[in-house]
Amino acid sequence: MEYIQYEITEQNLEAYKHNMMENEKSLATIEKYLRDVRSFCRWNQGEVIVRTRILEWKNHLAREYAVSSANSMLAALNGFLSFQGWPELRVKPFRQQKKLYRDPERDLSRKEYIQLLEEAKKQGDERLKLVMETICATGIRVSELPFITAEAVRAGRAVVNCKNKKRVIFIPSKLQRILKEYMKRKNITEGAVFLTRTGTVLNRSNIWRAMKKLSQTAGVECRKVFPHNLRHLFAKTFYSAGKDLAKLADVLGHSHIETTRIYIMESGQEHERIMEQLGLMETDSDLFFLQGNRKRRRERWKQLKRKLLKRRKKQSAEEERLLE
Repeated sequence: MEYIQYEITEQNLEAYKHNMMENEKSLATIEKYLRDVRSFCRWNQGEVIVRTRILEWKNHLAREYAVSSANSMLAALNGFLSFQGWPELRVKPFRQQKKLYRDPERDLSRKEYIQLLEEAKKQGDERLKLVMETICATGIRVSELPFITAEAVRAGRAVVNCKNKKRVIFIPSKLQRILKEYMKRKNITEGAVFLTRTGTVLNRSNIWRAMKKLSQTAGVECRKVFPHNLRHLFAKTFYSAGKDLAKLADVLGHSHIETTRIYIMESGQEHERIMEQLGLMETDSDLFFLQGNRKRRRERWKQLKRKLLKRRKKQSAEEERLLE
């Protein structure tokens, strides 16, 4: 049997990148998949690549990451292995039970969002404040920020082309006015609104780092503060206003409504409150029975007696039938 030596090189990764581009994967997906494969390479430290070694990495991911994050990293490596024609090295993802409710420890509230805005304003970081407001007021992905252009702001809507889909994002009039004032001060007349000091388009890592740093002085837990959580806050607020899940899915750019359900999932406290109000305990029915005035209680007693007499007559008739 011929021995195959598996090796991951930059040339392999470049070919994988082009393959993903040809399959119209989004830029954010391509960057993430390449980052995850390189993460495996760093962990592997030049060891011979065999399936047992990949299983060891899988165990490492289980210790260091949440199940969803670990599975996304395994998907990236599995995708690369399939592209290379090495399916025998692929490993199965972790099984994950569907969540019933959100983790409140990672849930950003409106109050905490306002705290972040106020802190950014206090620090004089107008750009970061506007970035957070733009994501939270429109529900766009952080990777879609480059579509917020000077032309889009003037039109009051942005045409977003992401994940092989086009959708229109409306820019609320208040946000539109503030962005126009910002563009005027920064002399931005065309192209992306949010730029770095060197004139390049602001990317996800720039925003992620800036938000994490802001959380330290804003009094908001660091693990709650990341760009995608602003999108979740938008989704919850939008759904609360109209209770229209299908419309929210369209606004967020989701192909599957099940994805949208994750965004509006209730917290554990809300879930517990609903459970407490179900009234399915025996004591709950007793309390219900005792409610009302004397006349209503007598009427309920009569109804109960009629039911019991009807049941007994039915039982007697069945007994007589059996004895015949």
